[in-house]
Amino acid sequence: MINLSATQISNRNGRTPKVRRCSVVCSLMLICVLLMTGTSGCNYVILLGYLIGGPPQLEPLFEKETKKSMTDKDVRVAVVCFAPDELKYQYDNIDYIMSRYLSHQLDKNKIEVVRPDEVRLWLEQNPDWDTPVEVGAAFDVQYVIYVDISEFSLYERDSANLFRGRCEAIVSVYEMKADGTGRPIFSRDLTSAYPIQMPRSASEVSYETFRMEYFFRLADEIGRLFYPYLNGDDIGYAT
Repeated sequence: MINLSATQISNRNGRTPKVRRCSVVCSLMLICVLLMTGTSGCNYVILLGYLIGGPPQLEPLFEKETKKSMTDKDVRVAVVCFAPDELKYQYDNIDYIMSRYLSHQLDKNKIEVVRPDEVRLWLEQNPDWDTPVEVGAAFDVQYVIYVDISEFSLYERDSANLFRGRCEAIVSVYEMKADGTGRPIFSRDLTSAYPIQMPRSASEVSYETFRMEYFFRLADEIGRLFYPYLNGDDIGYAT
């Protein structure tokens, strides 16, 4: 007869009974939360995937369409954001703020990015720049992400007491060549709203706090075009 110790049983199964019980309890708690919040049927499928193999990771649209990756070794990216004067008058430095938040998100997700302060200084020193290709050549990068913002607001329509971030933009990517020339290889229309379900009352959150929240959300929304993300990540942005 072979007697296995508790340690040997743990090693053979890959985890201790205590850890296994914790996993089951956590799964049951998650199911209860989904039931209480009225989760739709498709999210039960997502939950089942979580329980079986962990959260599924989605391929970024840029990689899908171009078969290229910004996370490859020795790839460097510059971010340029543009906003019309009327938006910059209403939201001071919106183009720079957006560049800074997006650059941070890309860097956090293993994409090497030119520091936004350096890009901003170059743009100020070269006010007659015409295309993102010029920026790419100046910083010797492989790609330039160009965000052309046409609409932006932090308030619910026709309200001064409710916050809901909204943005419309075109996100393009220019691929650079060694000789300093470049061409657009990717473009996507972006229509963003946050929170998704209902606006936030100005009595619950300050203007500055909500502004930071929405820029973070928007940067992640754009960033997901270029780095992998988890299915179901938008659940936290619903309210």
